[in-house]
Amino acid sequence: MKQLRLLFLLVPLGLAALAAPSQAQQLSLGAISQYLNQLQTATGEFTQINGDGTISTGTIYIKRPGRVRFEYAPPEQSLVVAGGGQVAIFDARSNDGPDRYPLNQTPLNIILARNVDLTRASMVTGHTSDGTTTTVTAQDPDHPEYGNIQLVFTGDPVELRQWVITDDVGGQTTVILGDLAKGGNIRDILFNIQAEMRAWQN
Repeated sequence: MKQLRLLFLLVPLGLAALAAPSQAQQLSLGAISQYLNQLQTATGEFTQINGDGTISTGTIYIKRPGRVRFEYAPPEQSLVVAGGGQVAIFDARSNDGPDRYPLNQTPLNIILARNVDLTRASMVTGHTSDGTTTTVTAQDPDHPEYGNIQLVFTGDPVELRQWVITDDVGGQTTVILGDLAKGGNIRDILFNIQAEMRAWQN
């Protein structure tokens, strides 16, 4: 899944900017699961570091369960939408329409699931803290071959700051999140892949 690598792989970077003056306790898997389950809608800016070292920026829209939208800022002419159980990658340079993949076969499904339970057996393969951030590496316990997602959180209050997705062939993409504005109404049409396909054809 070459395009997924270009999209969702980020190198752990820039976490020094998250440093707090005091040491923070490692967040529990239960606390992180609760945070993700309470994160219903959110918007914010993101910076993406691709596997080839290029950097993209844009706006992210999250509407759990199962929906996320990455709008890339110019000069990028691309868009990623997850909705209806699919992930679609739109590229203005392509004449063949978007590349589409089942959401449940990508590591993003782990955080977009209706009920996130990181305490589930064999789901978490890493859980560490450096005193400032807590890092959790998770995979689909039934299908570890789909890759994994490394999530980085700060505490007090709990906030998702970054993720690194390793895809099914080992490629990596990093997404660094700005401050997320949580709550509020996000229109369902933003996650409608069919509607987006019609818009790109016009």
